[in-house]
Amino acid sequence: MNQTRMFLLFAWIAVATLLYMEWTKEHAPSVVPTTTTASAATAAPAIPVAPSASTALSSATPTAPGAVTTATPSAAPIVTVNTDLLRLTLDGGSVHTAQLLRYPTEAKAGSESVQLLDARPENFFEAQSGWVATGNSPAPSHVDGFVPAEAARSYTMQPGANTLSVPFTWTGANGVTIRRTYTFTRGNYAIQVRDDVTNNGSAPWQGYVYRQLERNPPPQKSGYTNPEALAFHGAAWYSPTDKYEKRKYDKFVDDGTLDKKVTGGWIALLQHYFFTAWIPGDKDEATFSLSTRQVPGATNYLVRALGPGVNVAPGAHAETTARLWVGPKLVEGIEAQHVPGLTRAVDFSSFSFMATLAGWLFAIITMIHGVLGNWGWSIIGLVVLIRLAMYPIAAKQFQSMAKMRKLAPRMQQLKERYGDDRQKLQMATMELYKKEKVNPAGGCLPMLIQMPIFLALYWMLSESVELRHAPWIGWITNLSARDPYFILPILNMLIMYTTQRLTPMQGMDPTQQKMMQFMPLVIGVTMVFFPAGLVLYWVTNGALGLLQQWFMLRRYGDKPELAKA
Repeated sequence: MNQTRMFLLFAWIAVATLLYMEWTKEHAPSVVPTTTTASAATAAPAIPVAPSASTALSSATPTAPGAVTTATPSAAPIVTVNTDLLRLTLDGGSVHTAQLLRYPTEAKAGSESVQLLDARPENFFEAQSGWVATGNSPAPSHVDGFVPAEAARSYTMQPGANTLSVPFTWTGANGVTIRRTYTFTRGNYAIQVRDDVTNNGSAPWQGYVYRQLERNPPPQKSGYTNPEALAFHGAAWYSPTDKYEKRKYDKFVDDGTLDKKVTGGWIALLQHYFFTAWIPGDKDEATFSLSTRQVPGATNYLVRALGPGVNVAPGAHAETTARLWVGPKLVEGIEAQHVPGLTRAVDFSSFSFMATLAGWLFAIITMIHGVLGNWGWSIIGLVVLIRLAMYPIAAKQFQSMAKMRKLAPRMQQLKERYGDDRQKLQMATMELYKKEKVNPAGGCLPMLIQMPIFLALYWMLSESVELRHAPWIGWITNLSARDPYFILPILNMLIMYTTQRLTPMQGMDPTQQKMMQFMPLVIGVTMVFFPAGLVLYWVTNGALGLLQQWFMLRRYGDKPELAKA
């Protein structure tokens, strides 16, 4: 009964949320889309970059946030890099492709690695970086300028080596040179990108580095049982003042332009399980912006950080460094970067409280996994700990329910005595509750507490890349996919049916009793296509709830006999 009520409450909240979302779509005030040209004009005064800079960049880079022009395909030599985690191709200005060697696309032998960055137009996703300069000074863009500093076109991290450096250079006609070095570290998905600017000319040179992510996002999958469909897909950014913010691809224009001055922070494009992010220095000043770019047959979406700027006198030197994360949403690896707010890229929930709660639950399940070494058993261990922590509240709930059942005959007498006089019936009822020290709302508190925990667990288990393709036992070889033989969903139906039969239904409306009889079947069918990890959580929770209910019924005087159908 407790489990059934909790699911009904969850279903009601889900339906209410969907209705509210649809209502806001229909009643939201219309926003006039702002063109990228207008956005650039508005932001230009705040960015000390001359309009002529775009000419020097071969029309490849905007002179202000939000301005996007057509880029010329790069003719620079392509360099291949192989590390213990990644296989990439880059040309100095752009990282064109990136394969995650430890993450196969499917949970079977011989499956290809996940390709996060992709140069193909239909799956276009690149990490790009270049420079803009003031006046008529030249500067390298992400599509033209940088060339390999060495003869090698292929680099491989050797066994025993902890780092691998891949250098590129650009030399301008004015004597300014920029040496860009990509440094890869063993066991780390964060790539250090360092630009060293040297002015060998006779005039000062002022330039601004830009770093951006550009993508043609794939079509969104649908289905409430598909975790990928429920995951956030779009741009995210973080600033010390406004903290974590995000925007879906279909809201890039409708929700207005972005022109945010930030010191530190980061920008990213998120998807289910994986993400790419530019992380400037914590003291670097930049302007974050969003924009779109029309390409043949598609729309590319960009999130950009313009800045910091450098002013290099003749004979002087300046440098700027950023990190480029290309990899999975591994909490441990992200925390190792020591970047404020970067763990929010593991987007457990749009609600800050729920995201925090999910983060706590993930920390607990990670500690359990450190002991048990298996994510399936860790899920079971987490449910056991939650049940133990909530046992005092559950005991209060069953005490309240037992008292209410004992008062049922007297409640019926009050109804017969006062008939249709609702006011007197209510007063008499409250007097009875007060006399018998019964709290009619006592049975609701555990459900209200369990609901956010269930939702946080649902989002946490759905979003955690650590559980992706993780096996449990026997036939469950992938906790992120559905049970191939539907054993867990069937077991869940049996547990719910037994729990229902064990629940006293005296005084319950006959119509409600019939509805409860069909509830195990309805919920069981609903969970057939859920990921096995989520169903395992629900089965464990239901089994412990059944055991707890049996114990409570014996303790508080109700005979644990199966109720008549």
